[in-house]
Amino acid sequence: MNGPIDGLLSTLHLTNTGARTTEDIFTGPSQWMPLGRVFGGQVLAQSLMAAMHTVEPERVIHSMHGYFLRPGDVEHPITFSVDRLHDGRSFSTRRTHAFQNGEPILSLIASFQTRDEGLEHQLAMPADLPDPEGLPSTADVLGTVDHDVARYWASERAFDMRHVPSPIYLEVEGERVPRQAVWMRAFGRLPDDPNQHRAALAYASDYSILEPILRAHGVAWTTPGLKIASLDHAMWWHRDARVDEWLLYTQESPSAAGGRGLSLGRIYTRDGMLVASVAQEGMVRVPDPGAFD
Repeated sequence: MNGPIDGLLSTLHLTNTGARTTEDIFTGPSQWMPLGRVFGGQVLAQSLMAAMHTVEPERVIHSMHGYFLRPGDVEHPITFSVDRLHDGRSFSTRRTHAFQNGEPILSLIASFQTRDEGLEHQLAMPADLPDPEGLPSTADVLGTVDHDVARYWASERAFDMRHVPSPIYLEVEGERVPRQAVWMRAFGRLPDDPNQHRAALAYASDYSILEPILRAHGVAWTTPGLKIASLDHAMWWHRDARVDEWLLYTQESPSAAGGRGLSLGRIYTRDGMLVASVAQEGMVRVPDPGAFD
């Protein structure tokens, strides 16, 4: 394993600091980020791991709904409190709050289910998309850019991200449409623990989900004055998959208004199995919105 993967795994390793009357308490580290704010996918994944530690192993996560309340500080660890809201015959529900300096930075509810049989169908994966091997990596695009964020994205993130049709880091090429796809895969092998793969999938799902909003208006990440922040995040796990194998993340934005945008995503294995669905609303502000109409 290499540095970025070790960093990801270390954040998913939480310390159990005991139980209060109604809560289980865990602590976890914060990953360094160039702008000093905790990556939203990190605190999502850690909050899910905390909840997973309080559920019987045969019950697997199938959905979560969370709100980002405050930006986290990479200089401080995070405390996670888990409320055991419900344990039924087939389902368990947990609420996790993530705290720094006594203030909540994220609140989510997750649901777990004992594996069961039932009806099955799925939306098909889009056809005729290029394979990831023929697409440029983030390192190919940003490797020569002399900027802290560019260097971090190029060489220190835990996932290889390859855009279809092209990334929007520096400019938006081609048609301005509210949709894109991203091939993604962890930079190295993860342990076989399915919970780590589910949590890591939540981690990676936050990287690019808001980009269709930007692409639709020709707004690159380097646009002066751009302010973007995740407001909430919902995710549904349909089937198991490994994050250290190529996954296709299709994304589209049905609406942007009022300084907010909504994006929806679906994650497929390379052979076309639908693994998860994602929804996120984000704050998106540019100095002169009319300039991008």
